[in-house]
Amino acid sequence: MSRLVILTGLPGTGKTTLARLLARRIPALHLRIDAIETALKTCSLRMHRIDDAGYAAAMAVARDALAGGFDVIADCVNPDATCRQLWRDVAREGEHRHALVAIHCSDPVQHRRRIETRSPDLPGLVLPDWSEVEARDYSTPSDADILLDSAKTSSETLADQVLAFLDATSR
Repeated sequence: MSRLVILTGLPGTGKTTLARLLARRIPALHLRIDAIETALKTCSLRMHRIDDAGYAAAMAVARDALAGGFDVIADCVNPDATCRQLWRDVAREGEHRHALVAIHCSDPVQHRRRIETRSPDLPGLVLPDWSEVEARDYSTPSDADILLDSAKTSSETLADQVLAFLDATSR
């Protein structure tokens, strides 16, 4: 049975780093909302207001991949409970195992440094600055299956924790 790992957290908390590690180790399809939204904004259609198009596209691809027997890592902010529930629905439609993994950085100095020192890794990607990250309407979800703190733990150990959870729930 395929598995869906739903990552949630503010920019700069380590979601993409963790997603890449998990995708290599499982292996799994890594669906990165930033990549999809950047492609939509820079395509010939010039879609500057994409609202939820990136999420809708990623969920459609996830549905197909899961149905095809592939594991999927969804790498996105998932800012509200409705969005997170839609991801869970994608997994439940096909009776696939899933885990909602919330990532935060409990050290605001470290989090700010990450935001201020990173560079875009996709052509056309515009990263938020620290004031934009602070202004986001986001709180760590209480409905998470796993809560990870990237300020205190290496990405490799975080990946180990997610994989251990997946192994424990697959029995």
